[in-house]
Amino acid sequence: MLSGSAKTFSLHVRCRYGDHDDWITLQSRVESLEQLLASPCGFECPTHGAQQEFPLEGVEKQSSASASQKSSSLFAPGKTAKPRRSSERKSFRVPVIVYGWSKSFGTFHENTTTVMFNASGALVRLVTPVELGENFFIVNKFTKDQLEVRVVFKDFHHNGGFDVGLAFAKPATNFWRKTRRGSRAPQTLRVIVRGKDRNGNPFSQSSYTMDISEDGARLDNVAYLTSPGEVIEVKRRWHGKARFRVAWIGQVGTSESNQIGICTLDSGKLPWRIKFVAPPPSKPQKKS
Repeated sequence: MLSGSAKTFSLHVRCRYGDHDDWITLQSRVESLEQLLASPCGFECPTHGAQQEFPLEGVEKQSSASASQKSSSLFAPGKTAKPRRSSERKSFRVPVIVYGWSKSFGTFHENTTTVMFNASGALVRLVTPVELGENFFIVNKFTKDQLEVRVVFKDFHHNGGFDVGLAFAKPATNFWRKTRRGSRAPQTLRVIVRGKDRNGNPFSQSSYTMDISEDGARLDNVAYLTSPGEVIEVKRRWHGKARFRVAWIGQVGTSESNQIGICTLDSGKLPWRIKFVAPPPSKPQKKS
């Protein structure tokens, strides 16, 4: 098929609240499948109305009936009845820096967070009026890794600024992963969380850990969800307290709702004094 000719695609979409899951058809499109998968598309949820979400996967329909469907290498459906995704969209807010030079604004350096992400890119909210096709750099503030990205989607946000889709030149599976200094261990501990809510008002509430590590934890039942990058205090009775930075916030309507991931700012002062035992070294085999 010649580049630039009209194509027909089927995209798998899902309501952000998980109440609607469907395939939609896009006809007479000149974009590639990878470009469509890296950009939010509009569809209608019977329960929540108009939605603007990233497709979960997609296929290109060939003009010939005998031709097999062309699937995305990033979101390729399996040969079974249920498609299999190699890179699922994650609705987590990760603090990032987007910087570069835009022809409509000039040099900029903006701190923001992801709305969602996967191995091929991310959706972020920017104040800077960037343009489609421009190339910038994105920095993951937790891993300090950075990659070049291309603007593949832009839309006005109702609260001001823009929703901007950024695509990597090639899939980067490890870009969003924070390297941990220790392993995670499932552990339920009652703690007190103190910080500021989204309106800047101080709060104090009871919560509990779902799992812990030597440099952070995952907390559940946090009603006053702070913004990623904010600093909170976590206190455990009789075991002290420590400051943590909020790494991510679970998306409302998903299984991670009311959960937050935190990373320590006070190394060596964790309120859970649990030793992570390393596996014993393997014994050398005796020579016969």
